[in-house]
Amino acid sequence: MRHIDIQKLCDDARFRKFHLLLLCWCALIIIFDGYDLAVVGIALPSIMKDMGIQPTSAGFMVSSALLGMMIGAVFLGTIADRIGRVPAIVICLLLFSVFTAAAGFTRDPVTFGIARFLAGLGIGGVMPNVVAQMTEYSPRKIRSTMVTVMFSGYSVGGMLAALVGKAMIERYGWQSVFIAAGLPALLAPVILKFMPESLAFLVRTGRSDSLKKILPRVDPAYVPQQADSFSLFEREAAPGSTIKRLFAEGRGVSTVMLWIAFFMCLFMVYALSSWLTKLMASAGHSLGSALTFVLVLNFGAMIGAIGGGWLADRFNIKHVLIVMYALAAISISLLGVKVPVGVLFFLVGLAGASTIGTQIVTYAFAGQYYPTAIRSTGIGWASGVGRSGAILAPIVIGFLVSKALPLQQNFVAIAIPGVIAMLAVCLIDSRRPRPDRIAPVAAEADPA
Repeated sequence: MRHIDIQKLCDDARFRKFHLLLLCWCALIIIFDGYDLAVVGIALPSIMKDMGIQPTSAGFMVSSALLGMMIGAVFLGTIADRIGRVPAIVICLLLFSVFTAAAGFTRDPVTFGIARFLAGLGIGGVMPNVVAQMTEYSPRKIRSTMVTVMFSGYSVGGMLAALVGKAMIERYGWQSVFIAAGLPALLAPVILKFMPESLAFLVRTGRSDSLKKILPRVDPAYVPQQADSFSLFEREAAPGSTIKRLFAEGRGVSTVMLWIAFFMCLFMVYALSSWLTKLMASAGHSLGSALTFVLVLNFGAMIGAIGGGWLADRFNIKHVLIVMYALAAISISLLGVKVPVGVLFFLVGLAGASTIGTQIVTYAFAGQYYPTAIRSTGIGWASGVGRSGAILAPIVIGFLVSKALPLQQNFVAIAIPGVIAMLAVCLIDSRRPRPDRIAPVAAEADPA
């Protein structure tokens, strides 16, 4: 009987067609997710005008989706470790596609907020699951790069929302960009059929036949045999609550610091995503120009995510994050300073790279910090707790906008969390040895 350590097999594998296909599937899901998330910020000025609402009320409308994201990240991130990641991902896809489209048919702030809350469950829930999925299957040497390249789809989705908004809002109304978000729901059965399930889930549920079909695609050098048994070596496989394990093995302080970093980074991300268009319009830029800033923000985010992942695979990912958070605080605080348009575009791009891009690298950091058996739970709780920062951001900045403060003060308020996140990351003990290969969880081969 052969004993196969499946995580080691994945760690040591070379990048192959299997990894590329998985990367494409996960990136496509994140593109849809990014579109659904960014579309509100793109359409916000038109929604406010059409519904006749004030900035503070608009902030609550935006935050309804973010509240759903917080609940979705915790619940659907945790439940995926029990029902499987692929079913959880499909549930999330259906939630954010169907209910974002439904928001386009609403005519009042309350109904709009309810639809966005339900969409937020899927938007928030899908993130920890695709990160955990990509982290688990990626070769160790390029793991951060794989996760951040995948997550750069978030920025592509934001740019797509800006482009669709520029093409459709003035001609067909803000509702059109929401209704278009329902199309990805058609892919749900395809994803359910073709996306590979979590290896950890297959081991825990004893699905040896499925493992024998997947592992040769990960590494063709593995030739399955009838007597093969499979195991995932990790102490966290012992019985007990997966939530409690987030604080075990000396992870307590670091888990809390990771939550703080998520909170602060998501505050910056959603403050910019929700209010950049409005703030730039109030500074005298036309709606078309303001939407161009959103394009630049998301293009910078894509560069920051991929570049940050590349750096994280070559240097200490913790140190990379510290630098990126510092750049976020500096670039955002300078957005309110009167500078030439070219410099302003550069600062907006840098802000995107160091906020949205940094958040993506932070997801990669969380995915590597937690062992496989609690990875979805760890990322889900970090993302879920951090969503409270995302919820507060549109409300707080909406309140500041309603006070007609100088432009620079609004951007300084968005930049301060960058300093706090930088300090939190400094306190994370990334040197703690991970007990990934201590106690095995085995799935014996089916005797038949």
